[in-house]
Amino acid sequence: MRKLANAELNRKTVKEYKETPKIPVVVILDNVRSLNNIGSVFRTCDAFMIEALYLCGITACPPHREIHKTALGATESVQWLYFGKTTEALVRLRTDGYILCAVEQTENSIMLHDFRPVLKQKYALIFGHEIHGVDQEVVDACDMSIEIPQTGTKHSINIAVSAGIVLWEVFRKYASFYIRAE
Repeated sequence: MRKLANAELNRKTVKEYKETPKIPVVVILDNVRSLNNIGSVFRTCDAFMIEALYLCGITACPPHREIHKTALGATESVQWLYFGKTTEALVRLRTDGYILCAVEQTENSIMLHDFRPVLKQKYALIFGHEIHGVDQEVVDACDMSIEIPQTGTKHSINIAVSAGIVLWEVFRKYASFYIRAE
């Protein structure tokens, strides 16, 4: 087998990306402090055709050298907004008909593999601070929580890795419906 050259990957231009239908998912970063994690989440949102990324609280915004280092241009393709408080973003999304989902270990959380999105429904997926997770006030405002099953000695996964795992699974469940529509 031969590794493909970049020119063979048929990547979309930023203009084409912006014109392509997205899956109806907004990602919210609730007080994420690492600029590298923020940049990685931008890139993951681009890869999986996420509708938008909301940066909240202490989460830094582009332009920033450290975000750009890991985003590799995804700050130009992914639509993003900033909110001073995560709860402000939640109010807006609830008004717009989104189901609010904390990605967190909570009572009655749904394991990621058991999460079955309704394909015509819109979802907001909230990822939290690297140490403290999703703020309890934000969890209280959510409709549900989704948990990544873990069986090792640690009970946390890096935010950028968590976003990659969850967004891949959600994209996979939506892909046959949305990608065909292109």
